[in-house]
Amino acid sequence: MSASQVELITIGDELLLGFTIDTNAAHISRALAASGIEIVRRTTVGDEAERIAQAVREALDRTGAVITTGGLGPTSDDLTKPAIARIFGRAMKLDEAIAAKLEERWRARFPNSVFPSTNRTQAEIPEGARILVNRHGTAPGIWLEDEKGRWVAMMPGVPREMRGMLAEELLPAIKARMQGVVSVVLSGTLRTTGIAESAIAELLGPSFLGDPQSELGSLPLAYLPGVAGVDLRVTAKGLPPERAQKLVKEAIVKLRSRVEAYAYGEDDADLAAVVLDRCRALHLKLAVAESCTGGMLGERLTSIPGSSDVFLGGVIAYHNDVKKELLGVRAEDLERHGAVSEEVALQMAAGARDRTGAQIGVSVTGIAGPGGGTPQKPVGLVWIAVHGSDAKARRFHVPGDRAEIRQRAAQAALEMVRRTLAKG
Repeated sequence: MSASQVELITIGDELLLGFTIDTNAAHISRALAASGIEIVRRTTVGDEAERIAQAVREALDRTGAVITTGGLGPTSDDLTKPAIARIFGRAMKLDEAIAAKLEERWRARFPNSVFPSTNRTQAEIPEGARILVNRHGTAPGIWLEDEKGRWVAMMPGVPREMRGMLAEELLPAIKARMQGVVSVVLSGTLRTTGIAESAIAELLGPSFLGDPQSELGSLPLAYLPGVAGVDLRVTAKGLPPERAQKLVKEAIVKLRSRVEAYAYGEDDADLAAVVLDRCRALHLKLAVAESCTGGMLGERLTSIPGSSDVFLGGVIAYHNDVKKELLGVRAEDLERHGAVSEEVALQMAAGARDRTGAQIGVSVTGIAGPGGGTPQKPVGLVWIAVHGSDAKARRFHVPGDRAEIRQRAAQAALEMVRRTLAKG
């Protein structure tokens, strides 16, 4: 067993049936890895006491350290606590202080209703357990540990509650147990866009970081394709923190040297934030005109705090009349070339720029599908234009369903602005 290795078990029929996406597991894995703690196995089980107990028992035998989410609520399908308590040979006992707080919270929210007796089950705690305080909901978290030092930490399944408890209670508790542990798990990510996974793999080759027997070459390199682009992730495991940081940094620098044209940031970098920062540095204002993306490009920009000092606004010009009346697109060009064309994209960008007083106008017009395509203009055809000190438009053929085409088009527009500004 390793002090820095943990197993994760997410609980709920809704996860197994696919009605709920398991975002908790991804968040916990990222948060623990950032703290040098490795998730070595992830398991999902349904709301069945014996299967919960079996999964936890097997995980304890392997690593001695287990985190669970889900099954801590007041209803009949919330079976996590008693199932795990039996593994540790602990009886369930009502904690009157927790029960009182639950009732107080209920009466504050529903002053004219009776506190349900079933809610008191959330205050039933295994004997000898440590409480993980839930400041974001009702169900308390629980830490159970045996005489061998094996432990299980139970957290609620509601994502907002789980994330708060993880940051405020569980991570500090795990880190406290790791005092003296000299090895960590550390990852670094280089974010790229505008290039396919296979093209990056060919560009880098099989051993770009070095001979697999060397320290740098032994770092695993993962290709993580998504709608926004391809992330390149390197991970150092089982190394002292300083050494791991140095190797990961060297690897990212080396990767960037080869894919510089497509790289826009590291780790959690957002391309919209990169564009806004560059505009800010150059004292430029930005405006958009969108057709097929329907406001998605503007949403990407305004989701970044402080964007108002750069982004002036935009026009969702879905109908041709709006393109003509609000953006000044010429009727004859719409009739001759169609809304999805270089000529219209350029005029839309110019219209956004001129009508807002921005220095840069960006436009997106395309066919997101699933219908509307023709042999000459198939689904996925997108024209993007950037109008700054000069004007240029570019034709894209974007793969995916309607949602993916729109998302990829917005990302491509941001990347086109980034490249334009990089030359300025």
